[in-house]
Amino acid sequence: MVVHANSTNARAGQPPRVGLVVSKAVGNAVVRNRTKRVLRDLMSSRLDQLPEGVDVVIRAKADLPGTSPAALTQDLDRLLATVLRRVAPQKGR
Repeated sequence: MVVHANSTNARAGQPPRVGLVVSKAVGNAVVRNRTKRVLRDLMSSRLDQLPEGVDVVIRAKADLPGTSPAALTQDLDRLLATVLRRVAPQKGR
């Protein structure tokens, strides 16, 4: 899984947005849709942690469907913390 974040002055004061990218490399339609549901569920409980005006994109890699829920949650929390630290200084621009 790869997490990207961006914050611009044009979106200042607006609610955060989350996008998911799940390609065919992840699996067939059933697997891709299940992966998107799991990621949406994980992100819905973390929306309050995102600052205003930030855009987050989560890109699922091919090995994501075999990952345990606990490991997936831990990875997502670690990656979100990393990208949000990088975006935070840009908030004041």
